[in-house]
Amino acid sequence: QVQLVESGGGLVQAGGSLRLSCAASGRTFSSYAMGWFRQAPGKEREFVATISRSGRLIFYTDSVKGRFTISRDNTKNTVYLQMNNLKPEDTAVFYCAATSVYGVTNTVDYTYWGQGTQVTVSS
Repeated sequence: QVQLVESGGGLVQAGGSLRLSCAASGRTFSSYAMGWFRQAPGKEREFVATISRSGRLIFYTDSVKGRFTISRDNTKNTVYLQMNNLKPEDTAVFYCAATSVYGVTNTVDYTYWGQGTQVTVSS
């Protein structure tokens, strides 16, 4: 069992930055690949980025490449999402999730989820 708690969301102007954190409970954090997803109002939850157990493999959705950076610190049981040059269309609830298989982008492939943190980007 893994419990995930996101933090770091907030209100920011377009062009600004935020850093999301996701703290995991338990001693098995390094056994899971981690992902970030987001869900805008009225839309389905969509994949943002994923990172392998070691942190050496990373994959992003096209719309955030060059702006977002996913990373993890297995000594702190935490995964991060650094978001730069934010745009109004990035406004969403952001969720972190854990999976046993690196490289998957569908929500059904992730076993554990956090409660989400709101990111709002004003124009």
